[in-house]
Amino acid sequence: MKAASIAEIKKELKVKDAAALVAICSRLARYKKENKELLTYLLFESDDEAGYVRSAKEAVDEAFSEINTANVYWAKKGVRKALRITARFIKYSEEKETEVALRLHFCACLKNSGIQLKKSTALLTLYNNQRKKAEAVLAGLHEDIRHEYVRELSKMPLEK
Repeated sequence: MKAASIAEIKKELKVKDAAALVAICSRLARYKKENKELLTYLLFESDDEAGYVRSAKEAVDEAFSEINTANVYWAKKGVRKALRITARFIKYSEEKETEVALRLHFCACLKNSGIQLKKSTALLTLYNNQRKKAEAVLAGLHEDIRHEYVRELSKMPLEK
């Protein structure tokens, strides 16, 4: 089966009545956890972006608290898991300010985790890449919003 384009799907959804749309969304939510999470965000959490960011930060903090720091191998696996969680929250929101806040929070958690970044090139690269991504998104934000994040970013220099 060949998937329809987004334009075709939009056109078809405009034709459907409310009951059919509810049935489609319910069926879509049944098949993948990711679909259900996205629908949850769109229906319940998109109105309160600050609350969404708080809950995302709590989830990232929890992921970092579960990291086994005794071994660099296990630490890398735990950090990657925390990054996947962060990326998932960013993907659902699509707000640039949320993305910057969550990427900076991830970097701060990584710095404060006690994991020695210099022992692992992969972790060091991961940290630097997340910081650079935050800088890139930050450049597109409004100046008033940007000022607060620039100050926070200056506390986390690139590692070498």
